[in-house]
Amino acid sequence: MLFDIKPEERGIFQLISEAAAELGYPAYVVGGYVRDRLLARPSKDMDIVCVGSGIELAEKLADRLFPRPKVAVYSRFGTAMFVHKGLEIEFVGARRESYRRDSRKPQVEDGTLEDDQNRRDLTINALAVSLNERDFGTIVDPFDGLGDLERRLLRTPMEPGRTFSDDPLRMMRAIRFASQLHFTIDPKTFEAIKEYKDRIKIISQERITTELEKILMSEKPSVGFKLLFDSGLLKLIFPEMAALQGVKVKNGIRHKDNFYHTIEVIDNICKNTDNIWLRWAALMHDIAKPPTQRFEPKAGWTFHGHEALGAKWTPRIFRNLRLPTDGKMKYVQKLVRLHLRPISLTKENITDSAIRRLLFEAGEDIDDLMILCEADITSKNPRKVKRYLQNYEMVREKLIEIEEKDRLRNWQPPITGELIMETFGIAPSREVGVIKKAIREAILDGDIMNDYDEAYQFMLTKGEEIGLVIA
Repeated sequence: MLFDIKPEERGIFQLISEAAAELGYPAYVVGGYVRDRLLARPSKDMDIVCVGSGIELAEKLADRLFPRPKVAVYSRFGTAMFVHKGLEIEFVGARRESYRRDSRKPQVEDGTLEDDQNRRDLTINALAVSLNERDFGTIVDPFDGLGDLERRLLRTPMEPGRTFSDDPLRMMRAIRFASQLHFTIDPKTFEAIKEYKDRIKIISQERITTELEKILMSEKPSVGFKLLFDSGLLKLIFPEMAALQGVKVKNGIRHKDNFYHTIEVIDNICKNTDNIWLRWAALMHDIAKPPTQRFEPKAGWTFHGHEALGAKWTPRIFRNLRLPTDGKMKYVQKLVRLHLRPISLTKENITDSAIRRLLFEAGEDIDDLMILCEADITSKNPRKVKRYLQNYEMVREKLIEIEEKDRLRNWQPPITGELIMETFGIAPSREVGVIKKAIREAILDGDIMNDYDEAYQFMLTKGEEIGLVIA
């Protein structure tokens, strides 16, 4: 079968073919680029395998391009890459690999195209397109990857146990592709994932988390997270999330399964945002429910304080997953801590003071918090869903009203500590903090406007109350 080469591809394919022929190296486009083109998915990466030196081929091709791209060479791995017209092209020599039991680092030798295809993770990623003159454009498909694309099926080229034992990250990749492509994992292949799951322990956390984030960024992440759970991998790589699963029953009263609720919330939020950190907040919002679970005779099952404990856990979980512990972590931590606040406001008369405090605490992230809260509605009762959405709409209206009046988003106090010290002629002290807090509380309670003049007069009065004298 011939690959349908697009006009915009033909030029670079032909140049690669000519450069490879000049070196005497058979060359092929392999892997993800071929798969994605056949699935009509966009692709910005192209892998070229040649039976020879990938580095030499990269340099030879670069010489034929204008302007000549800068070639990045990775001698240790025998690879090279450059960017041409927005396409990242990587070159490698065909190789065969063998593994020791205690390592995923292979012993690598030069090999044939067949050797290279044998070592691929999935049949759909083992497809190759010849760039050689004798069969230019022919698809080389030794494992019926084309059939698996049509069947929307994920299988390993070789015996799955060997494939996953050799490189355990392939288990994560299989699940990630199932989530990204909406494909089914072949039963024999999935059984091998369950059998070899413990091998994942030899993989670095950074590479595991990269796959986790690709699952989280897929259109429907619940597919991937359910497969991770069902395979037993989730308990090994993210035990806090796996611990959400399960339902307890007491006195005939049961609570919802917090794992399946969480992945539904993730799917909900993915309909409205590509912000990966907001998606992480959806994943983490109920993470501390298991240890806060209690049964109260009158109230039934409760999870009091899970939002505070979840926020407390967030830095540790981010460190364990090798996620950034900077402002992105603090953003997720804030949303986890505040995710119950908007709904709690709807259970009582919404006061201006309560709205001010929410605006003050959420700041610029208030809109993202509301997106998270709406995604958190997973009731199967349409009337409940409608009521919750109406309640959130009321909160949104009040937020807009108070924000326009009081300008509290990303609020900075109109009176600084420096001004307090200068006014009363005092050094940094407890009294400065007392006055600053009193001004903030007076503004949030609506006793004074968020205004310099009113806050200044309030400062003078408060200073006098605690025995300070204007300098």
